Amino acid sequence: MSTPGTTGLVLEEGLSFAQSVKGRIGYSLPPSGVPETDPTAKLPKTLLRQTDATLPEISEVDTVRHFVRLSQQNYCKDVGLFPLGSCTMKYNPRITEEVSKIAGFANAHPMAMPEATQGSLQLIYELQQYLAEISGMDFVTCWPAAGSHGELTGMLMVRAYQTSKGNPRKKVIIPDSAHGTNPASAAICQYEVVTIPSNKEGILTAPAVAEVMDEEVAALMVTNPNTLGIFEENIQEICDVVHKKGGLVYCDGANLNALLGIVKLGDAGVDLLHFNLHKTFSTPHGGGGPGAGPVGIKKKLEPFLPNPVIVKENNDYKLENRPQSIGRMKAYFGNFGMLVRAYTYIREFGPEGLRKISEMAVLNANYIRKALMGTYHLAYSKSSLHESVFSDKLQKDHGIKTLDIAKRLMDFGYHPPTIYFPLIVHGSLMIEPTESEPKDSLDQFIEAMKLIAKECEEKPDFVKAAPHNTFRGRLDEVKAAKELKLRWNP
Repeated sequence: MSTPGTTGLVLEEGLSFAQSVKGRIGYSLPPSGVPETDPTAKLPKTLLRQTDATLPEISEVDTVRHFVRLSQQNYCKDVGLFPLGSCTMKYNPRITEEVSKIAGFANAHPMAMPEATQGSLQLIYELQQYLAEISGMDFVTCWPAAGSHGELTGMLMVRAYQTSKGNPRKKVIIPDSAHGTNPASAAICQYEVVTIPSNKEGILTAPAVAEVMDEEVAALMVTNPNTLGIFEENIQEICDVVHKKGGLVYCDGANLNALLGIVKLGDAGVDLLHFNLHKTFSTPHGGGGPGAGPVGIKKKLEPFLPNPVIVKENNDYKLENRPQSIGRMKAYFGNFGMLVRAYTYIREFGPEGLRKISEMAVLNANYIRKALMGTYHLAYSKSSLHESVFSDKLQKDHGIKTLDIAKRLMDFGYHPPTIYFPLIVHGSLMIEPTESEPKDSLDQFIEAMKLIAKECEEKPDFVKAAPHNTFRGRLDEVKAAKELKLRWNP
């Protein structure tokens, strides 16, 4: 079969410290022109190094080759299909990168007065309006720096709202199909997590929520579509159950890329919703750095929005602080570059284009789902949307586990899908192709998965020893996590 992988020239690359040659210099700088001073005159001795930093001494060409070789060992969406379920690794259009580099945006000083940043404020304000329209919310704040940060922001607003009613309450209901950050966000806000199971179809029911819903429940946190890729079709009835007891419904909007232009969760009764701009609106993943996780809310939560709030008066954009606000969640304008990219993405596609994105994401996912059904065990038979969750149940008869399948897939030139998540599916393989992929790309991936399934039957030991063609073999990931080596020690 034709695959995007390769077994050709791959260069071994050691650590930069291992390439160091004493006295070798890779830079040329003019004299600073600033008189040298004694640092101890300005800084406490405890803040100063007692010995010189140990740094590699390498030339410019060595430095360039080192990092280029490392980049060639990396896998990314620009190389091929990246089928991570839940994480939504979609292609980032280059137009969004170009717009983010426009000098007025890229060089805007974070401490400039509002009068000098009207264009930036207008962009954020309009992005908030777009996201509110897309989701059915009344207001949006763009300050949170990640989806998980958006969750925290939302749950702080939940606590502020419930406190304003005289009782912050004690509990938050979270289904077993939720994202793992949901219980963490609830716990940080000092709530006890009450877990409820999905039914045999992989969704929540209103009666199941009603069993645990009482006046001490501050909110229900639900992911829709959930981590099985299934739409929570009972969401309106569930919201009614929660609201009758004075609770709020928080929706993890990480999988919103399946609903654009089709469903407005705010219209179904959801009170709060966070957006993962990297997953739905094609900004780069945060990866521990800059990300963006705006939060949409209904009108009753407006007083608790993070400060400052952008307001439009005539044609001017101003910043206001609300007295009941949960406070600042991020300095300046959040991660502004991410907001520029998301704004560009929305303007590029428009309403019809955004709906088409979701339609293609669902079509691609179901194309793979149908093609692999029977070859791999499908955990839930109910129709899914943007992703599907298979398992290793059929391959276990031959002694093969999910990890073996994932490692073997690397030999075909693919990054493995998400494995062992969600936890409610034992040995899960979670596949999400996104709308970025053409049919021939999906067909190649399907063929590779079918060939691996055949190998599991005919030569299981070969699969267990995979990967065979990659730069590195199967690593001891547990040992690597437990025994970190952060210093060069030849």
